Amino acid sequence: MDSKNRLKKLQEMREKASLGGGLEKIEKMHSQGKLTARERLAVLLDEGSFEEFDMFKEHRCNDFDMVNKKIPGDGVVTGYGKINGRLVCVFAQDFTVFGGSLSEAYAEKICKIMEMAAKIGAPIIGLNDSGGARIQEGIASLAGYADIFLRNVLYSGVVPQLSGVFGPCAGGAVYSPALTDFTIMVKDTSYMFLTGTKVVKAVTKENVSNDELGGAMVHNKKSGVAHFVADNDEQALLLLRKLLSYLPQNNMETPAVEANDDPVDRGDPELNSIIPDDPNRPYDMKEIILKVVDNREFLEVHQYWAPNLIVGFARLNGRAAGVVANQPNFLAGGLDINASVKGARFIRFCDAFNIPLITFEDVPGFWPGTAQEHAGIIRNGAKLLYAYAEATVPKITIITRKAYGGAYCVMSSKHIRGDINYAWPTAEIAVMGPSGAVEIIFSSQISEADNPEKKAQELEEKYKEKFANPYVAAKRGYVDDVIEPQQTRFRIIKALEMLKNKRDTLPMKKHGNIPL
Repeated sequence: MDSKNRLKKLQEMREKASLGGGLEKIEKMHSQGKLTARERLAVLLDEGSFEEFDMFKEHRCNDFDMVNKKIPGDGVVTGYGKINGRLVCVFAQDFTVFGGSLSEAYAEKICKIMEMAAKIGAPIIGLNDSGGARIQEGIASLAGYADIFLRNVLYSGVVPQLSGVFGPCAGGAVYSPALTDFTIMVKDTSYMFLTGTKVVKAVTKENVSNDELGGAMVHNKKSGVAHFVADNDEQALLLLRKLLSYLPQNNMETPAVEANDDPVDRGDPELNSIIPDDPNRPYDMKEIILKVVDNREFLEVHQYWAPNLIVGFARLNGRAAGVVANQPNFLAGGLDINASVKGARFIRFCDAFNIPLITFEDVPGFWPGTAQEHAGIIRNGAKLLYAYAEATVPKITIITRKAYGGAYCVMSSKHIRGDINYAWPTAEIAVMGPSGAVEIIFSSQISEADNPEKKAQELEEKYKEKFANPYVAAKRGYVDDVIEPQQTRFRIIKALEMLKNKRDTLPMKKHGNIPL
């Protein structure tokens, strides 16, 4: 074959590989409102930046007539490209080829690009759309999944790992997204579950749809398995691009500093009156966050799960930071099991990738009751404590109102290596709230008084004056300063600048034993 024909052959093979399972199946994807694997990569990556690996790789199965059913690429597109000029490694599962099912060769392609990501220190992004293990390959396909899971674990905390779920993700396949740092799902077209609806019906007699069992909102609101939800494929891919902008390339780097046109010393007088006079009245902590960060831009993570704790990414003078905040609008901002787990995982991610932590605190305590105690609030609350105490990145805490009991200790207090701890004048730092404290300490005086209600109010005021204010903590150095609320942005940015070269260490050990 001469060079001209060889070139023609190459072009034909590339065209065949690019069509995946064929035009008919591509049209079916489009009719369902879904993009194909290659179309998703085109939206995700900078134009013209994608370089593909293993385009011609095929499966090696000869059983069940599979020897006559070989398609170049074998159901997954892998390679590298750029997002806003930054290098990333990617794989996109192609549902048009054997339903996106995973074979031994398919798994080898994914493992290869994951290994490349770790070697060059680039984020790995997986776009999932697969029917699961390829049954015809038996244990070889299961081994392929395990090979991928191992690399998810080994490279955890080494390079950021992001997952998009654009279609089915069932059985063992769910564990790769679950092991990655962040997962985005698409409404109506994506779902994740370990056992399908038929198995559920056979075992538990429940009649549920795929969406009811493991749809996007189920995992964003109820299980916490997914971190973001999008309305369609394109929105999900653009969200992945935005999320990446807050992250460094790997654990040896810090996030890039972006140009900032929001004045560093911008004060917001509304912050001075945002805390209600009634200590039991809720307010929206997100408004405080938005007033403090650059250009009111905040990318919330786990928006729908455990809303009593807010976590997400923002910038302060162009520097990326992780934000953790109690939300008085839900459960009074109290910490329950889900909120503790949510906060702990986010904090550990930020610490692994050198992202400073900003904590806005208004916490009345851990949520009470037999349901929480019996489900393990002690063990789960300890996860949040462990994560904060272990973190070595810059940690800045602002107490806006309540900081009671053990929850005060847990929320990045000075005692667990908080670097800079500020309080607003409205802060109440105490073992417990005035009402409960007075009821315990002065129960006899109140019951014997001519007007018990008036006596209780008088004692509460004395308690607040002596204990439930920021100045007692400030006198001991547990709070570095009591600041004017409108100066919060300026004070945080100054603190971050001071702490940018911070070095902290942990005792020598293989790893700690977080109370999982």
